[in-house]
Amino acid sequence: MRIGIIGSGVVGQTIGAKLVERGEDVVLGTRSPGSLNDKRGFGQSLDDWLKATGSRARLGTFADAATHGEIVINATSGTVSLEALRLAGEQNLRGKILIDISNPLDFSKGRPPTLTVCNTDSVGEQIQRAFPDAKVVKTLNTTNVNIMVDPGQVAGGNHDLFVSGNDAAAKARVTELLRQWFGWRTVIDLGDITTARGTEMLLPIWLRLWGALGSPMFNFKIAR
Repeated sequence: MRIGIIGSGVVGQTIGAKLVERGEDVVLGTRSPGSLNDKRGFGQSLDDWLKATGSRARLGTFADAATHGEIVINATSGTVSLEALRLAGEQNLRGKILIDISNPLDFSKGRPPTLTVCNTDSVGEQIQRAFPDAKVVKTLNTTNVNIMVDPGQVAGGNHDLFVSGNDAAAKARVTELLRQWFGWRTVIDLGDITTARGTEMLLPIWLRLWGALGSPMFNFKIAR
């Protein structure tokens, strides 16, 4: 399957590497594809990432990744997601499933970060409004990136993930892919894209739990 990833930080790199490992055809989109030796936040340099993936993936602009992908993944920070997706091109997202992993975390005043949007809106909703012909599905944003691609690292995978989105078929397809790609067993459909407010607003407690536990290697389990 052709996958376009918007964002070349640690989230995009980790998800891209896992998908390449599975044999998917990945283009990792970055703002500056020519800067191969620059380290990307908590991720590695793009040159090192390409070497680690055995050159089975390709780099490109955001527009290259969006054009390439049958499915597109937004792995940018929520504070720049709209800008990055506009650079990707509305026409390149039209009719496609757009998996949104972003969170609206504002670190400008230090840690812990605050949310740039909450309560009455979410980044997921903003993306859906800005790109009405894309099928936005919010997911994977409530856990650490290493758990995103390998849920079995915690409690043998016995924990939960969430999806939000307006298109029922797109959510069902993403749920299927989460199981195939990464091994997620329990995916809870919260409802339309407005429910992304809830998952994005989990981040303040998630960050506090990281501080209390001393590790990001945990996730939420809904006891019923």
